Amino acid sequence: MSRGRNPSGLSGLVVIDKDLTWTSHDVVAKLRGLLGERRIGHAGTLDPAATGLLLVGVGPATRLLRYLQGSFKTYEGAIRFGATTDTLDADGSVTQRFEMDGLCHRDVEEAASAMIGESLQVPPMVSALKVDGVRLHELARQGIEIERVSRPITIESFELRPSSDPMVWHFEVRCSSGTYVRSIADDLGRTLGGGAHLARLRRTRNDRFSADDAVTLGVLEQQLREGATPASLVMSPLDMLGSLPLRLVDEITAASVVNGASIAHEGDEPEGSLLRIVNSEGDLMGVYRRNGSTLRADVVLAKAASV
Repeated sequence: MSRGRNPSGLSGLVVIDKDLTWTSHDVVAKLRGLLGERRIGHAGTLDPAATGLLLVGVGPATRLLRYLQGSFKTYEGAIRFGATTDTLDADGSVTQRFEMDGLCHRDVEEAASAMIGESLQVPPMVSALKVDGVRLHELARQGIEIERVSRPITIESFELRPSSDPMVWHFEVRCSSGTYVRSIADDLGRTLGGGAHLARLRRTRNDRFSADDAVTLGVLEQQLREGATPASLVMSPLDMLGSLPLRLVDEITAASVVNGASIAHEGDEPEGSLLRIVNSEGDLMGVYRRNGSTLRADVVLAKAASV
C-alpha cells in the first residue's frame, strides 16, 4: 500500500450517527479533516433531513464498502397523513390536502401489511439517483420530470402506531437496499384514500451495524481533542466484514493472495460464497469468492491492511 495514496495509514470503517441537516457528503468532508485521510467514502446515502446510521469507509478499506451496500436496512420515523408534498417529505411544499380524519388502526395496519413483500418502486424525482450522469434531484430543482425505470424492492416488515396527533403515525420499516422510504409513505397515503408524506426519518440498522453503536461527528471530534488517536476510532477491515466466514492462510498462500491468484477451497461454504482471507498476523488481505474447488479474488488489498 502506497503511503502516497494513503498518507494516514488508516484503513477500516467508522460508524457514524449522522446529524440532522448534514449531507452524507458533509460527513465525508468533515472526516477527511479529522482523520487526515483523503480516501473516504460512505455506503448508503442519507438525505439531510434524515439522521442515523452512516457507514464510512477509510483508506483502502473503502473498496470493501460494496459488501455493506446490499444489506437490508431498518428505519424508524413518522408519517404525516392528510397532505402530499413535492419532495414527498416535510422539506417540500404542500401540493394537495386531504380530509383523512378518523384513520383507524385496523385500516392503517392492513394497508401497511399489504405492502410487505416484493414489489416494484419508481425512484422519486427528489433522489440522488443518477440518470445519464445527472442526479434526479438536480433535474427536479429545475422543474424537470423524466420517466424513471421501476426497480425491485422488498419490504420485510412495516409497523405503525398512532401518536398524540391523529394525523401523525410513528413507524418502523425493514427494507432492501435502494428502497425509498419517502415513496413508501406516499404510497401508504394513497392506499388509504388520501395522501401522506414523510415527517421524520432515522436509519437505525444496516445488517449487523446499529445506530446504538455509532458516534456523532461531535463526539468523535471531542474524543480526538481528548487524546484519542485516529487509528483507535477506526474499525479494522477484518471486523468491518465480520459477518463473512474467515479463511486463515499460511505465508506461501498469502504471497499468492497479494498477487490476486486463485487458491484452493478447503471449506464447506456454498458456491458463490464470499470469504475473508486473513494472514497469520490477523490482517485482512482481501475477499475471495468460491468458484467450484477454488477461491477467486473478488477484492485484494494491496497489502495486508490494519489500523
